[in-house]
Amino acid sequence: MNIGELARRTGSSARSIRHYDKAGLLASHRRDNGYRDFDEVAVPQVMQVARMIRLGFSLEEIATFPGCMLRQVTDAICPDALAAHRERLAEVERQLFDLARVRERLMSMLPPNERVPHEPS
Repeated sequence: MNIGELARRTGSSARSIRHYDKAGLLASHRRDNGYRDFDEVAVPQVMQVARMIRLGFSLEEIATFPGCMLRQVTDAICPDALAAHRERLAEVERQLFDLARVRERLMSMLPPNERVPHEPS
């Protein structure tokens, strides 16, 4: 399938797909005219790469668990990526803790009548 069809079927942009392909995360080959051609397996690959990016993983990190890219997108964590998910979660928890401390310091510096918590905009 061509890149436009793959983009349509996955909801990803052609530009993103080219980027994933260049990073070696997709199985593609070139047609005689030089255009990329993708097999059916590229659909779950693109969807998994996009999902992992939304979870905060870099393309370099995603490349370390290639077996996960062949799975259908589900809510289940790919066993090959379980350790990476745990590490990512621990990092997010550290960031949340640090941000909460910064927020507390900022709130303590405000006059008492301005210390009303605000919802993020």
